[in-house]
Amino acid sequence: MNTLEIFIKPWQEASQDAYLIRRQVFIEEQGVPLDMELDQFDPLAKHALAYQGPLCVGTGRLVMVDSNHAQIGRMAVLSAFRNQGIGKAILINFIGQAKAEEISVLTLHAQVSAIPFYAKLGFLPEGAIYDEAGIAHRNMMLSLVNTI
Repeated sequence: MNTLEIFIKPWQEASQDAYLIRRQVFIEEQGVPLDMELDQFDPLAKHALAYQGPLCVGTGRLVMVDSNHAQIGRMAVLSAFRNQGIGKAILINFIGQAKAEEISVLTLHAQVSAIPFYAKLGFLPEGAIYDEAGIAHRNMMLSLVNTI
């Protein structure tokens, strides 16, 4: 089995691999409209790419909202590689990155089916469930203040 490696890259370096995964997961599997998948935040974000050997199998992005707040988004793992801890590894990497940059709050828009996944790492649901790209979502938040 290949070792999982996660790299954080700017969009210019991450776009090809990240988009391949996002297209397959969000557009092809989940029916997200093509024109909604790429947005103005991609060039501003830090993108995580998870590799098993030479194959990119997962991605996510971290967008700065302000100096103390960042938003995680576009978390996706190829279907054949799910339930192997790859999404968790990407999320842990982002939490570590946020702590290193002294970010105090992380937020995300969780698909309702993924709420338990994020909750295991300390994210708390906030507000009502809403529709985003035809999929039920709920905001979640993780406070990094006074955490080790």
